[in-house]
Amino acid sequence: MVKIIVCGACGRMGERIINATLKDKDIKLVGALEVKGHPMVGKDLGVGDLKVTDDLKSIIDDADVVIDFTNPEATIKHLEIVKEYGKRAVVGTTGLDDKQVFQLRKISEDIACVFAPNMSVGVNLLFKLVAQSAKALGDYDVEIVEAHHNLKKDAPSGTAKKIARIIADVLGRDLDKDGVYGRHGMVGARKKQEIGIHAVRAGDIVGEHTVTFASVGERLELVHRAHSRDTFAQGAVRAAKWVAGKPKGLYDMQDVLGLK
Repeated sequence: MVKIIVCGACGRMGERIINATLKDKDIKLVGALEVKGHPMVGKDLGVGDLKVTDDLKSIIDDADVVIDFTNPEATIKHLEIVKEYGKRAVVGTTGLDDKQVFQLRKISEDIACVFAPNMSVGVNLLFKLVAQSAKALGDYDVEIVEAHHNLKKDAPSGTAKKIARIIADVLGRDLDKDGVYGRHGMVGARKKQEIGIHAVRAGDIVGEHTVTFASVGERLELVHRAHSRDTFAQGAVRAAKWVAGKPKGLYDMQDVLGLK
């Protein structure tokens, strides 16, 4: 039985993760965390006798793994506490800047942590297919289009950035120089080394990613569409069970799924 705490418990992803834990006989939910001032803090979660708290330290002793889908600043703060108490973590937060990713990596030298921009099985298979396609189609134009709901704060999505990074690494390109984030005006003809990345924000789209490899006469499109946040929640729970028995270090969903 793996005992977990869910950070951001009353958010869209937190609610789906909690729902996934209740359906898994190998998981026990022992804590629910929300930001200070949230209207649910101090109230019953509706799961056993658990109450929502804004103090991770007050509940972390009982946990094996902390699952975090919050925001970059909160995630780093939570990971420091996970490190202090010698627990493990699963992080699905997106929008971390370079400094925050560095902090996460440093913390992971002392704890076991799964960090992934997308925890769905399908997307992680997409990552592998993208790498294989880039290797085979090295001189094709590459464009990435992602679409999400109108409340998503960061752009492009963490998944789109991960796809772009995979392609850049395979092709030996510098994403900082060759990444093109949308186009407007007289930008001139497309440069061969460009990796185009475009973001759509509309309605209640859960998550869509399309990767296009195009040349004269043909194009290959790899598409993943998420129909429910449950796919991410199930991946997070799977990652929590996996990381509970792992030594210190930084892992991703490719490790969890055995795709490396």
